[in-house]
Amino acid sequence: MASLSLVGLSSCSSDDGRPTDPVTNDNDNSGDDPVDDGPSIIGFLACEGGQAGVYPCSGMNLMSQIPIELFSATRGNDSWGWVDPSTGKEYALMGLNNGTAFVDISSPSNPIYLGKLPTASTSSNWRDIKVFNNHAFIVAEASGHGMQVFDLTKLRDVSSPPETFSADALLTEFGSAHNIVINVDTGYAYAVGASNFEGGPLFINIQDPINPVVEGGYADGNYTHDAQVVTYNGPDTEHLGKEIFIGSNEDEIVIVDITDKTNPIPISSSSYTNVGYTHQGWFTEDQRYFLLGDELDEVQIGVRSRTIVFDFSDLDDPVVHTTYLGPTFAIDHNGYVLNNDFYLANYTAGIRQIDLSDIGSASMTELAFFDTHPDNDDASFNGVWSVYPYLPSGNIIVSDITGGLFIVARQ
Repeated sequence: MASLSLVGLSSCSSDDGRPTDPVTNDNDNSGDDPVDDGPSIIGFLACEGGQAGVYPCSGMNLMSQIPIELFSATRGNDSWGWVDPSTGKEYALMGLNNGTAFVDISSPSNPIYLGKLPTASTSSNWRDIKVFNNHAFIVAEASGHGMQVFDLTKLRDVSSPPETFSADALLTEFGSAHNIVINVDTGYAYAVGASNFEGGPLFINIQDPINPVVEGGYADGNYTHDAQVVTYNGPDTEHLGKEIFIGSNEDEIVIVDITDKTNPIPISSSSYTNVGYTHQGWFTEDQRYFLLGDELDEVQIGVRSRTIVFDFSDLDDPVVHTTYLGPTFAIDHNGYVLNNDFYLANYTAGIRQIDLSDIGSASMTELAFFDTHPDNDDASFNGVWSVYPYLPSGNIIVSDITGGLFIVARQ
């Protein structure tokens, strides 16, 4: 790791968003300036007076940042996390245009880039990662890519980082896919946005992770961009214990009972006003409300960041409960719920943490944010792609398209 130096950050940045030299506040470094060794890992920066270095913030500190260039990549995308059950160490997994990066963040202000699993075929700006049983499952919108399976316990024994890893298995029954979803309760993965089943979910048994088996799929809902799959434990007693698929299907939500993989049963579908692109959604902890993000409404309609909240008390008849509008016009992307908080990847407006404790009364309040894209909060496809708030430490993994990997934490 000698080539990846750890620095603090001044309150200036270059035009391209790259941190300036911490001594000179200048990224030119010509003449008598110190030699520019390129981007460096940034360590802890407290959020004080609404700033953490160059980054606007409120209630969140920067623990560290690894610039995208240090991953030998040009763009980032999805992110997820893994906790080693033997050591308790925490790891960040970040999708790149040319592979997947693995980072030891057990010391969050001193992250160690352990290495990369290269793409299975060609590069792609769209890559998605989920974790089950100490294995990472990775798909990409790349021709012939399939699903990579990587044994995460290999990360325990990296002696000379960064290493180049190899997949432990590769499922090739499909090629390109936009996304992958896993129900950890049942041990099934669901690849969506592939050419199979009209872009609907493929049912993949991953109970033996390195021997995945496709057991069918569902095509009647058409193309699925993203989804959540749960073993249902919500208020609709008719469906208790069933495996329920909620697909974000471009212009509507589709709810399907997929308990029997040979006989998926559609339950309902629902839409809402001013549809741009039905992108991704997540249940509240009690599985009563479903928080949906529309990726194009800010662009096409000009609304502030909008989250549509559905009441799923009756899965056969979902209804819109309320709409939350954020403080900026930035586009909303992936969002995840932990306890009573909603963690939203809000592209140019960074990560936003929103209080859901009074959602039943149609009240949602922003608690904190960290803006990884300080240039602006425009409705453009820059900034934060995804967030992962589920680490036991409370540290949050944030993947930024051009800024790289950020680790942030509440103050």
